[in-house]
Formats: sequence, structure tokens, C-alpha cells
Amino acid sequence: MRANDVPVLAVTPGEPSGIGPEILLKLKHEHPEFRLLAVADPALLRQAADLLGLATVITQWQPGDTISAGQLACLPTLLAKPAIPGQPSTENAPYVLDTLRQAVGLIRQGYASAMVTGPVHKGIINDAGVPFTGHTEFLANLGNTAQVVMMLAAPGLRVALVTTHLPLVQVPAAITRKKLEAVIRITENSLRRQFGIKQPRLQVLGLNPHAGEYSHLGVEDEQIIRPVIEQFRRQGVKIEGPVPADTAFTPPRIAACDAVVAMYHDQGLPVLKHLGFGQAVNITLGLPFIRTSVDHGTALDIAGTGRASATSLYQAVRCAQQMSSHR
Repeated sequence: MRANDVPVLAVTPGEPSGIGPEILLKLKHEHPEFRLLAVADPALLRQAADLLGLATVITQWQPGDTISAGQLACLPTLLAKPAIPGQPSTENAPYVLDTLRQAVGLIRQGYASAMVTGPVHKGIINDAGVPFTGHTEFLANLGNTAQVVMMLAAPGLRVALVTTHLPLVQVPAAITRKKLEAVIRITENSLRRQFGIKQPRLQVLGLNPHAGEYSHLGVEDEQIIRPVIEQFRRQGVKIEGPVPADTAFTPPRIAACDAVVAMYHDQGLPVLKHLGFGQAVNITLGLPFIRTSVDHGTALDIAGTGRASATSLYQAVRCAQQMSSHR
């Protein structure tokens, strides 16, 4: 890929007291092939560079400036108070959300092709008085998008979720035909348009053990999930299910599909993270812009130690770059 063809990616480091700033600086030094535009406080990035002992030039960016591969450009967004590694402050919660708004603005204005997000601390944001369930829902609101899909991808496996951050007791009622149809449609379209897969193959999990055992172990699989799958199959979509979750992740089944559609968060993600922890990418499908993220949290316990790995951030940036090339 020629330098001029490398897309500019807006990167938000996330919680300023977590490992996000450190892994961004590590990524910049380990992989100079990317064109990165950090949306952050320059002082925070300098603090992370000093902590890691990295000689880094942080260029304050303004609209119209050129960004070269290997350069760390920064759209200045100021913290409310200096960040202390491992000690998050509610005073900086508005800063975290503002970086997300600004990153979306960069894409809308044509200055960036996609956004890559570092880990945020949901508890701190909520403690600051801002209702916040996660990046996915916040960005859906910014994108004025009624329905988005959380998908995690690791080498050899993609898992899209019908429901995300819900208590398990609320999951069955949340799985409606309309919701399932929307998730399958968005996932199938995104695999074609943003991943370059001409005819995606989907495997849809059942909700109940043994996919309901013909309604003996729950009626949702036969009354909701199966009719939706058959509807898409009649439309020419390559789709299977409902597949019992305890057999869906065997190697032959994974090899035979491009994505698994899971009914709830902990049905599909434990398997994916077991297979690819540290190399997985969180992707929000259905937005009017590309967004990828790391697969881990803020890791406050090791923030400031220099021990955090940039591997997942690398995979998220690489994925965003590849998705940008398919648009």
C-alpha cells in the first residue's frame, strides 16, 4: 500500500488513567506504517511517552495539516485535571466522551477514514452522573442510528451479538423477530460491504440448551429464531440455525461460516476470547462510519507500569484500515 493510500485513523485512547495512552505510544513505535490522529490531551501522550522512555514527537494537528505514516498527530482535547495512572477521576469523564464526539466529527468532515477506540471505564463515567452503557450505545446515538450490532472478531472467528449489555434474565424478552432480523441484515450487509465477502455464511445460535429441544426447553427457538432464519434463507442468504451453542464452535462449524450470530453477550464471547484474547477486535456494525476497538478494559492495576501490550490495539487499527479499503 502506497503511503498516500494509507487511511488516516482517528484514535481515542479512552480512560486517561488506564493503559490506553501507553498502548497508543507503544503502537506508534512498534508499527510506524499507520497514519494516526490521536484525539487526546497532548500532555497525557507526552506523559505516557516519558513513562515508557520513548522519544516521541507529538505534533499538534489542525484541519488541513498533512499526516505522514509513523507520525503521531494529535487533535488537542484537554483534560479537566492531570491523569494519574491507575487512579481515574470523575472530573475527566466529560473529556473521555468529548474525544469520542470529536473523533466522529473528524470522520464526518473527511479528515479521518475510521475511528479506533481505547478502553473506557463505564463505572467512572456513570459515577460522574452520565448514563453510559458502553461505546456501542453511545456511538449509535451519535450516529443517529436506531440499530447497531456489536461484533467481535479474532483470527478465524467473528461473533455478532443480538443483545449486548443486558442482565441474563432480560435476554429472552429482548429477542424479538424485528430485532433478530435487523441484526442478521446488518451483519450480512457489513460482511459484504466492509469485509469484502461476496456471499457471507452465517451461523445463528439458539437461545436455549439444544436450541430448545423442539420447544421442550423453551419456545423462543421455534417461535422466533427459526422463522427468521427461514425467511432469510428464502431470500438467498447463506444461513444456518438455530444451532445449539454447545456444538456451534467446533472447528468444522467455525470453518464453514464467516460469522456466528449469538443471542447474548456471554454465549459467544467467552469462546472468542479464549481463542483470540489479546488479538480480538470489537467492531460496531451498522454505524454511518467505521469504528473498531480493543477487546480489553482499562487495566488500572497495571497502568503506569509499562507492562500493557499494544497487540489488541494493533489488531483494531489494522482492522479499521482494512475495512476502510473495502468502502
